[in-house]
Amino acid sequence: MPRKKVLFFITKATWGGAQKYVYDLATNLPKSDFGVTVAYGERGKLAEELAAAKIETRQLPSLGRDVAVISDVKSFFAILKCIREIRPDVVHLNSSKAAALGALAARLAGVPNILFTAHGWPFKESRSVLAKVLIWKISWLTALLSHVVICVCDYDVRTAQRMPFVSGKAVRIYNGIDLNMPLGTGDIIRRAFPANVNITGTIGELNKNKNQQALIEEAKHKPDMYVAIIGEGELRPMLEKKIKEYSLGDRVKLFGFIPTHEVLKGFDTFALPSLKEGLPYVLLEAKAAGLPIVANRVGGVGEILDAKDMQEFSLERMAKQTAALYLPAQAG
Repeated sequence: MPRKKVLFFITKATWGGAQKYVYDLATNLPKSDFGVTVAYGERGKLAEELAAAKIETRQLPSLGRDVAVISDVKSFFAILKCIREIRPDVVHLNSSKAAALGALAARLAGVPNILFTAHGWPFKESRSVLAKVLIWKISWLTALLSHVVICVCDYDVRTAQRMPFVSGKAVRIYNGIDLNMPLGTGDIIRRAFPANVNITGTIGELNKNKNQQALIEEAKHKPDMYVAIIGEGELRPMLEKKIKEYSLGDRVKLFGFIPTHEVLKGFDTFALPSLKEGLPYVLLEAKAAGLPIVANRVGGVGEILDAKDMQEFSLERMAKQTAALYLPAQAG
């Protein structure tokens, strides 16, 4: 049988949970069965990693994260053109903007199998009531236009099941990691602090949802607390200001982006103070590394903390279950 063509869409080809998800699927689907293309807006680490893995990519420069009517219209037609040129058997949508525009374009183009992965529902974020209502409607329409809605945790499945005409499309496939992932020494973290102190570490994009500020506030009141914050993002200037304001420069440090496997051994405790999550990869990796974990039980966090068998979160299982959904019989 000819290989099935799978076209992934994602808004930003930077690096985060959704980007890791796309990379892991694109590089772990059986090459004898699937031909993969990844289309994206903003270029970044994901695009670079896909190129290194010899995965075909398409950049759609007009596709941006923020709402902008003119560029969104351009993005829609760029997505539609991409679909018509590639003529995929499967369109797999990720991230809100690319998913919303992609679902409509894929339907108009007659794509036989459209999948949408909800990496944590965006209307669960802290926003105004009006914004939440609008984002809910866009999320619902995206799910309605898709044939299958993949939720990364049971918490998100329950949310999908409350959406009209969507509940029958929702399936849960946990994010998966390489359980044999080799870990670095973590020396880059250890060397930045005094010897023999206990280090609390967190990893994630520096944004409101990840709530790294909570660890800075906690360290302010605990003179023996040392914190390593890994990641980059829009809130870095604010976090730097707080660290300086509280005179915590010796005990709380921002390290920028470093791959997870290189830093986990530098932590004594892993902290995840997030206000909103789907099923965070970093928490799976921290648990697999055997670290003590302190986390807010939001989204699927509790499902990770309570899991008895890490095999349920393996990369091999995730790829196999997702590939099964690419078969035409699964489309509804």
